[in-house]
Amino acid sequence: MAHTILYSPAAPAPIGPYSQAIQAGNTVYVSGQIALDAATGQLTGNGDVVVETHQVMRNLQAVLAAAGLTLRDVVKTSIFVIDLGNFALINEIYGSYFTEDYAPARETVQVSRLPKDVQVEISCIAVKA
Repeated sequence: MAHTILYSPAAPAPIGPYSQAIQAGNTVYVSGQIALDAATGQLTGNGDVVVETHQVMRNLQAVLAAAGLTLRDVVKTSIFVIDLGNFALINEIYGSYFTEDYAPARETVQVSRLPKDVQVEISCIAVKA
C-alpha cells in the first residue's frame, strides 16, 4: 500500500529521521509530539507538565489539520510520561480536548526518559471517514 508523508509548518519539525505523520489509505499515523513550539523550535513550559501537555495537544491538532482531520477523527492515542504521579493533571488536560462522544482508545505508560527531557509525549492514529 502506498503511503504519503504529511507535514505541517504549524507543528514542530521532526528532530530525527521520522515524519510528523504518515497517511496509509484512510489511516493517519501521527508521530509522538512533545512540547516544542513550531515557531521557535524551543521547548515550552520549563518542565511544567500542564503547559507541556497543552502544547503537545496543539501540536497534534496541527499535524492532524495537515491531513484535513481533527481530534474527532482520532481513534487511538499513546501517552508516555516520565512520572505517573502527574497522570491526573495530564488526564484533565487531555480530557479537555476530547469529549466522551469521541474519546479515543489509549494507553498511558511511564518511561524513564523522553526526548529533550520533556514530561509528556503523545502520539495518535486517526481515520478519515
